[in-house]
Amino acid sequence: MKLNALIVEDEAKSREILRNYLTKYCPNISILGEASNVEEALVLIRNNDLDVVFLDVEMPYGNAFDLLDKVGDIDFETIFVTAYNHYAIDALNAHASYYLMKPISIDELIKAVDYVMEIKTKEDALQNQVFAPNTKAVYGKITLPQQDGFEVIDTKDIMYCKADDNYTEIYLNNNKKKLVSKTLKYIEESLKESNFARVHKSYLVNVNEIVKYVKGKGGSVVLSNGKEVIVSASRKSELLSYFK
Repeated sequence: MKLNALIVEDEAKSREILRNYLTKYCPNISILGEASNVEEALVLIRNNDLDVVFLDVEMPYGNAFDLLDKVGDIDFETIFVTAYNHYAIDALNAHASYYLMKPISIDELIKAVDYVMEIKTKEDALQNQVFAPNTKAVYGKITLPQQDGFEVIDTKDIMYCKADDNYTEIYLNNNKKKLVSKTLKYIEESLKESNFARVHKSYLVNVNEIVKYVKGKGGSVVLSNGKEVIVSASRKSELLSYFK
């Protein structure tokens, strides 16, 4: 796992030292950007998917806590890097993952990164567990992972699912679309207790929404919303078994 990181530090020399330490001693860190003040940091935070922010406390035109207040809903871990120990309580109250003192100890930096890595690994494991098939599933429901948690939807509301590389597009009967960072095969496994048929390598359809079958080598199916989906020849017999 790589952690996407941002360095927020007003002193150029301090940024350089931290960047060099991270590059040399923390190979699981990917530095997406650097900022020298609150406003620059805010732009980068809002435009990047971050796992961790290395955050100096004192900066021009505001401090670290002003930045966190402006961010609001924080979905990344924070490692404070400062020369002042009297901010420790405030950092704790801001749910900081780690508090590093300047000059930076390489050993402490590695510990801080390892700690954040452990947090993120546990979060990913929990998210996968929430979405995993055959684990205390609520009948007729499926959970879709999101950045801030997960969304629960009724399987009957799904019209069809379409593969998009390692993602899946889930089309609902209210004309809305959900993009999920799971493969179609994974979605298929999650929906195997419901009436969903894999009619093509790229398509999984809700059998209950099929209103017409068009003959052909594999043929195609038309769903209740008018969407026509091609059926692979190798999947044809499996599909037709639902209607015998």
